[in-house]
Amino acid sequence: MTNIPETGRTPRVQTRLVVIQILVLSLLGTLGGRLWYLQIREGAEYQKEASGNHVQRVVQPAVRGDILDARGVPLADNETRLVVSASRTDLTKQKDGGRAVLTKLAGVLGMNPTEVAQKVRLCDAKTPRPCWNGSPYQPIPITDEATPQQALQIRERSEDFPGITAEPEAVRRYPGPGKSNTAQVLGYLSPVTDEEIQQAKDTDSPYLRSDMVGRSGLERTYDKVLRGKAGVTRYEVDNLGRVIGKAESEAAQPGANLVTSIDSRVQRVAEYELDKAMKVARQQYDKITGTNYKADSGAVVVMEAKTGRIVAMASAPTYDPNVWVGGISAKDYKALTGKDSDYPLLNRAIQGQAAPGSTFKVISTAAAVEAGYAFDGRYPCTSSYSVGNQVFKNFEGENFGPISLGRALEVSCDTVFYYLADKEWKRDGGSNPKGTPKDYFYKAAHQFGLGKETGIDLPNEVTGRVPDRRWKQAYWEANKDAWCKTGKKDGSYVEKIAYENCLEGNKMREGDSINYSIGQGDTLVTPIQEAVIYGAVANGGTMYQPTIGKAVISPDGKTVREIKPKKRGKLPVSQATLKGMDDAFAGVMTRGTAAWKFGGWPQDKIPLHGKTGTAEVYGKQTTSWLATYSKDYTVIMTIAQAGTGSGASGEAVRNIYSALYGVQGDGSVDDKKALLPEPQKGLPKVRTDGTIAAPKIAGDPAKDTETAQKDNPTNGGDDQQPAGTTPSPTTGNRDTRRRRRHRARGSRRMPS
Repeated sequence: MTNIPETGRTPRVQTRLVVIQILVLSLLGTLGGRLWYLQIREGAEYQKEASGNHVQRVVQPAVRGDILDARGVPLADNETRLVVSASRTDLTKQKDGGRAVLTKLAGVLGMNPTEVAQKVRLCDAKTPRPCWNGSPYQPIPITDEATPQQALQIRERSEDFPGITAEPEAVRRYPGPGKSNTAQVLGYLSPVTDEEIQQAKDTDSPYLRSDMVGRSGLERTYDKVLRGKAGVTRYEVDNLGRVIGKAESEAAQPGANLVTSIDSRVQRVAEYELDKAMKVARQQYDKITGTNYKADSGAVVVMEAKTGRIVAMASAPTYDPNVWVGGISAKDYKALTGKDSDYPLLNRAIQGQAAPGSTFKVISTAAAVEAGYAFDGRYPCTSSYSVGNQVFKNFEGENFGPISLGRALEVSCDTVFYYLADKEWKRDGGSNPKGTPKDYFYKAAHQFGLGKETGIDLPNEVTGRVPDRRWKQAYWEANKDAWCKTGKKDGSYVEKIAYENCLEGNKMREGDSINYSIGQGDTLVTPIQEAVIYGAVANGGTMYQPTIGKAVISPDGKTVREIKPKKRGKLPVSQATLKGMDDAFAGVMTRGTAAWKFGGWPQDKIPLHGKTGTAEVYGKQTTSWLATYSKDYTVIMTIAQAGTGSGASGEAVRNIYSALYGVQGDGSVDDKKALLPEPQKGLPKVRTDGTIAAPKIAGDPAKDTETAQKDNPTNGGDDQQPAGTTPSPTTGNRDTRRRRRHRARGSRRMPS
């Protein structure tokens, strides 16, 4: 017999098991209660506290790459400045939205409180500039011109300036070497927007909220390579903001440097000569309008004829690109965009469109030859050309008799081109062609690259316009209702035009083709398009895509990516015709419409070629065009409301060539004073540390050129015949006359 129960447990063991079970159940109950307490009753509170433990990112901005000229001289670089910034997030936490702090800050900085407040407000459709168009979570710069004393005062009294920082930062700078400006070519920067951040989120070049991005010019085109990559350090912090650990770190990567084909010395000369030519034009009396010329805008392009690389590009009016640095003021923004500003932000070299006048005759000549008319044939250069009761006059009624197309280019005889264009219009079937018309004159314009972008590496280039049959139909469909509503058969001049356009505005009328042949009517071109065309004539027929970027150099200088010239195509002209045009364009400078401005030029040493043009703009004064080239360069200048091509632009273009080749006022050539006697071939020297060696520009290249030209007889005045100039049969081109304009059938002819 045994006292052990069948379960194998003694009473003592049984008791212990019961006690253990009670303890386990008690512990489980306690644990469950605690979990309920933490997760349910106090869950929200602990969740709030836990949210304070998070990762904080500290961004180290990347140093933006420099933009350099062809010799390595900085056109855009960076400098360290004391930047005072405001955190909008911190300001909005204050009871008054931070108004008191901003007012106090304005007092320290010596600024207007309203101006400071405007800088931190967010941009939207209803908020005028200035305002902040970047991320609202990014520090907003108030000024980048703080003095050390001001910065120290803000830092030492941080309790009085919550949300305000004063730190040294790398800030963009546009130094303007040699007093050059280059504003529209360089562009400017502004903060990245939330929308841009989202759009670039999944790309190979995402934005950070601290990024500044290019908004126009080269800053925009090459933004990705210039911007670099900001450094980001991630810290784990608790709810009190104390760092409890370092998660990871990415070092900032500086942006690459962009070497351009711009020569800052030539750029300065081009800008100076354009500005001077406009000022001189404003002193000249316009007999047509009875007032002085307004000369309110203009552009210059200097391009390498054999590569398409841009050596200088000037646009007027211009502005100081540094006004954008640190946030633009309301006053400066209005000056750049207001109705009375003449819109200096526009780069008129690629965005300015105007009728080309007689510079267009290079295309009309090619079209005539393609249509079967011999270049050396004889065509009537009469004093006028009649179509029905409409008379199209040659300027000043010149009558040179039967002449070749080459001679017609030299003396800019309009009636030769009237005759050829009208003959082709009739051959194509007139206003109601049967079948597909040949349209040689319009086809040639497209083949020369008009009506589309040149592809230059600058944003927002415009296409110009070729008013062919397709365009006329589309334009008529878009405007027919308005014309029919306002047009009257026996109304005012404008009403009569509207009436005719309502009825047959979609038809290619005889007057349209006649006007078109001399670059008038609805044709629009840009200076850069003219540069490509005349550059192609200069180099034997190859059209290049114009470029400004020449090479991208990595920050350490070890990687160089050269941007090679790109060919766009060939001119639709035979070599024989090109040779004839080339000879004619040389004649323009020696015995044609530009001879009175280029007297004494060393044509035997540095042959120049060109074509003048004076284009009509309805309701405004005439636009001056001068398209020229040497064996190395193409120089195009245009000035709106300035008179004739040679009269307004001749002296300025001559001075640009003088600076390039070192031509002195007496016609001698001083190679030591030549800025760029041949195009820059190599790239700037890169030092072992990655920096780029840059020569210094001594003095003012434009003033030096001006001094050298004092012996130039053409500087004596526009009415003086330069010594050594062959008397030109078209010297009357110095003056302009208004003729009655019949827009529906033809327009008046202005001088070349």
